Amino acid sequence: MGKVTGFQEYDRVAPTREEAKTRVKHYGEFLHELPAQELNNQAARCMDCGVPFCQSGCPLGNVIPEFNDAVYQGKWELAANILLSTNNFPEFTGRICPAPCESACVLGINRPPVSIEEIEKHIIEIAFEKGFIKAKAPLIRTGKKVAVIGSGPAGLAAAAQLNKVGHEVTVFERDDAPGGLLRYGIPDFKLQKNVVDRRIDLMKEEGIIFRCNANVGENVEISTLLRDYNAIVLAGGSTVPRDLPIDGRSAKGVHFAMDFLKQQNKRVANREIGNEDILATGKNVIVIGGGDTGSDCIGTSNRHGAKSVTQFEIMPMPPQMRNENMPWPNYPMLLKNTSSHEEGAQRAWSVNTKNFIADEDGNLKALKVVDVEWEIDAVGRPVSFKEVAGTERDLPCELVFLAMGFLHPQKEGLIEKLGVELDNRGNVKASEHTYQTNIGKIFAAGDTRRGQSLVVWAISEGREAARKVDEYLMGVTKLASKDAVAYA
Repeated sequence: MGKVTGFQEYDRVAPTREEAKTRVKHYGEFLHELPAQELNNQAARCMDCGVPFCQSGCPLGNVIPEFNDAVYQGKWELAANILLSTNNFPEFTGRICPAPCESACVLGINRPPVSIEEIEKHIIEIAFEKGFIKAKAPLIRTGKKVAVIGSGPAGLAAAAQLNKVGHEVTVFERDDAPGGLLRYGIPDFKLQKNVVDRRIDLMKEEGIIFRCNANVGENVEISTLLRDYNAIVLAGGSTVPRDLPIDGRSAKGVHFAMDFLKQQNKRVANREIGNEDILATGKNVIVIGGGDTGSDCIGTSNRHGAKSVTQFEIMPMPPQMRNENMPWPNYPMLLKNTSSHEEGAQRAWSVNTKNFIADEDGNLKALKVVDVEWEIDAVGRPVSFKEVAGTERDLPCELVFLAMGFLHPQKEGLIEKLGVELDNRGNVKASEHTYQTNIGKIFAAGDTRRGQSLVVWAISEGREAARKVDEYLMGVTKLASKDAVAYA
């Protein structure tokens, strides 16, 4: 590596952020760039560790030590080539990935790990700035046509890879603009949409066709796709949210988190919302669910000017440090304090929601909750809970967001009409080796196949599915797997 003793000389340094009191007044990104020398120091912290567990921790198999070394040497084009050899969209993962690679970093055994995600973001942004990122349309077309249904990270990755080897790719998106959850699920303050547009524009230049407002199975005939395309990739995501069917669920003011987030992203983009405004301004807001989607609701509610924001999680509070049940290099389930939490929110764990309370006009006015006590098994997993006597109480609120995750892809319409098999969780059943469904020319990738997961997993799935589609169409494939990477 460039500096063998770098990990001993330099501490981990994170980029500074705009102060919470000012950033809640806008919807733009608020992380500042690391100075050039500090970025060099952070890359120098990468150890010559022999076995780079960071690469196995990354679902994409990113070649992390090599791009860190290139950054340390100031070889930005080489760093970009190494990074892009495994990751089509580092500008997305560098902003919104939870960085399982850092959890597997060898340095992280007893010190803060290398700032892999931040270095990744700087590599791609500097590459764009220096003009290294240009559209590269294939020189030869195969004559094979592939339809990709869904333009989230899995669909975009599959489309990019299939186009790279010369297939004619059309991406069908039922929303009014491509990007899937990148556009309408993740707030602008975490991922500005000009970053998404920049990548979509490049893909269009490379010859990929995007058809928006195209809901396959509704206003686009499935029979047309089956007739006109040699292969179809289902990449519509896991879109059915987990509900909370308790008394009072129909009260006005109880919403799924994604309805709120999507509407706000459309509002920021000056696009038509199409339904009644969901606004947190001046309201007591309660978010049920402790994950990233719940955190995004907190940040958005604070930007609306909510009177108060509270986040509940039925599970017990996670530990702040690794324990014997979370040994390195496994991904640890630790307490996560996001930038949205910094902006203001009360948090509570081991709280169960009993029912929603509405006023005489049907408007939500309170939430009845109770504390619970969990039984923990021998390896530290919570297995069952019981209510704590005397803790039941009513909490005033006018707005509740259900952010408890997603169950499976929407079955009505496309999946139902296609007749593809589903697994026992309701996902499209497709082999993890071939990504092929029970219908020969139809493949599945991303959350549609594996269930709700990370953006980095979606990109990995899209890439691997594309490799298998290419193999199906051509008998062999020119696309390298994540275990066989070459870079220029």
